[in-house]
Amino acid sequence: DIGHAKSMFVNFGTAKLYRGKCNLFFDDTNPSKEKEEYVNSIKKDIQWLGYNWQKECYASDFFDKIYQYAIQLIQMNKAYVCNLSPEEIKNTRGTLTEKGQDSPYRTRTVDENLQLFEEMRLGKFKEGSCCLRAKIDMASPNLNLRDPVIYRISYDRHYRTGNKWCIYPMYDFAHPICDYLQNVTHSICTLEFEDHRPLYDWVGITLNFVAKPKQIEFARLGMTNTVMSKRYLKKLVEDGTVHNWDDPRMPTLSGMRNRGIPPEA
Repeated sequence: DIGHAKSMFVNFGTAKLYRGKCNLFFDDTNPSKEKEEYVNSIKKDIQWLGYNWQKECYASDFFDKIYQYAIQLIQMNKAYVCNLSPEEIKNTRGTLTEKGQDSPYRTRTVDENLQLFEEMRLGKFKEGSCCLRAKIDMASPNLNLRDPVIYRISYDRHYRTGNKWCIYPMYDFAHPICDYLQNVTHSICTLEFEDHRPLYDWVGITLNFVAKPKQIEFARLGMTNTVMSKRYLKKLVEDGTVHNWDDPRMPTLSGMRNRGIPPEA
């Protein structure tokens, strides 16, 4: 399963030109869901297909820089620390036909937000007690622009950075920054991220990225009578319906490999 791996998109007809020249990037912004076994399995699957990579990168490699970009947003008065609970944020977000409600903490001063965000980093608050939100537009027709959460508190140990951090960037915030820092020109995403593209663009425009990466979406493949959702595949593994991710009945690369399908197929 390569749901969390992103590498350069290449045409298989000219794949030999790119082998060993691409970077392999892993999004590991959520410490509660990251496991080294997933990373190793992804790398094994890609190598089985006949590919290697020039450099291996992780979102966690850029945590210090992402944190500094969050500080920059606060200094620009484009982000604020919010003490609403996750449930309260959800309830005040609005609907597709009704605008959201401003957080009562939206008008905090830049200095206050800088101090509170530093205290978040130092571990002075409980999980869920506060978060950092981008200050965009609570009346936007796109719900993803209604002051989205860009940093949250988590005391789960990260498998790469250990306990260095107790605040982690949300994927929608880290994604455009990591792309920019790696000189990515075009980010290829599946169609469900289409509504997230305005937020991807907002980050790049607000932080003055030059040149700003572009996101392009495509419809992912669906097959009848086949479980394609990673969530449901994970459930099959965890409840013991299948032996593991590489069970020959699983529609994963490792499953197909164990079924006897050659990489050329």
